[in-house]
Amino acid sequence: MTVSSHTKVFKQLKVKPLKLKKFIKHNAPKERSCGKALNKCKRCGRLGGHINKYKLHLCRQCFREIATRIGFKKYS
Repeated sequence: MTVSSHTKVFKQLKVKPLKLKKFIKHNAPKERSCGKALNKCKRCGRLGGHINKYKLHLCRQCFREIATRIGFKKYS
């Protein structure tokens, strides 16, 4: 469905509120149960480079910034 036809459908269904409600219900995005988009960094909201171990829920960049404050040591 193209953008123009999507807006056209909304214009047509504004006068029919029950059909608009049904259209929105069936075309809403699904709730995710797995995948990359499910895990977000709780500090900045990034999706990539997610550290889930020890229930941290941080991206790798945020982890590097606050690792010493939460008790991790760098061995190298």
